[in-house]
Amino acid sequence: MCGIVGFIGREAASPILLEGLSRLEYRGYDSAGLAVYDQEQGLQVVKAKGRLQVLRDLTEEGTKVPGTLGLGHTRWATHGAPNDENAHPQVSQSGRIAVVHNGIIENYVELKNFLEGKGIAFTSETDTEVVAQLLEYYYEGDLLDAVYKVLHRIEGAYALGIVCADEPDKLVAVRKDSPLILGYGNGFQMLASDVTAVIKYTREVCYLDDGDVAVLTPDRIQVYDVLGQPEEKERSHVDWEISAAEKGGYEHFMFKEIMEEPKAIRDTISPRIREGRVVLDDLTITREDLERMDRFYIIACGSSYHVGMAAKYTLERLLRIPVEV
Repeated sequence: MCGIVGFIGREAASPILLEGLSRLEYRGYDSAGLAVYDQEQGLQVVKAKGRLQVLRDLTEEGTKVPGTLGLGHTRWATHGAPNDENAHPQVSQSGRIAVVHNGIIENYVELKNFLEGKGIAFTSETDTEVVAQLLEYYYEGDLLDAVYKVLHRIEGAYALGIVCADEPDKLVAVRKDSPLILGYGNGFQMLASDVTAVIKYTREVCYLDDGDVAVLTPDRIQVYDVLGQPEEKERSHVDWEISAAEKGGYEHFMFKEIMEEPKAIRDTISPRIREGRVVLDDLTITREDLERMDRFYIIACGSSYHVGMAAKYTLERLLRIPVEV
């Protein structure tokens, strides 16, 4: 699973973002990147394929990317190959807006065709770049207004972190079917996909619900509901140590994975069920192709192999087709 970290405050953002990303390395990833705003240099984006250490070396532990507002991301490739161009953050054509994203934008092809028809050029193969380009398309001086317009166009599951060079006093967070938390600090605020990324800096957090949009400034966080109405979120105090927080309070990662499986299944299936029908926009195989198949193979290793063994029985019972793991 990809990792997200965001920071806005009065300290240098890059070292904090890199530290937060290091706490998310256990999730696995193939590339990492930063987008940091500095008053003199503007919005700077640095991305690198490979381990987080490559990004650390490239930025000299963040010192080459100054600024007190920024986003960090570790990515598992879904749309497009694992390379520098497809790594996050993704930026709009003008370079004014940067976005990090966990999840999948189901209708990104339709939106990409629409934007290309407006003369907008894309530089990556990702679904995430569609969000950045669409934000710039709708941006008319009010980032929050543009965000809500984009949310009415995109479909799928997403956790988003957004920065805009024209509004360097705020950081925007959006959640739908993908985890995102906020961290409350003294003179700074944070967002992350997991509490492990913020626990070194603050233990006061809140968990965003589906449809929530949050605006972070150095001194406060304001959360809005799906209709754009302000709402109060309940805060939680995290009393785990960092090592325990990385495991979600469980004794070991294997147990954490097991306990998260029901939620992982719900998060995977729910965006693909619309009005009682299963919709697989990202599947290029036709129904006729599927009906001609007489055997399935599940390729996996480690804990995924054990999940595959369990899935074999369910699939064979439902489909009456042999399944080999």
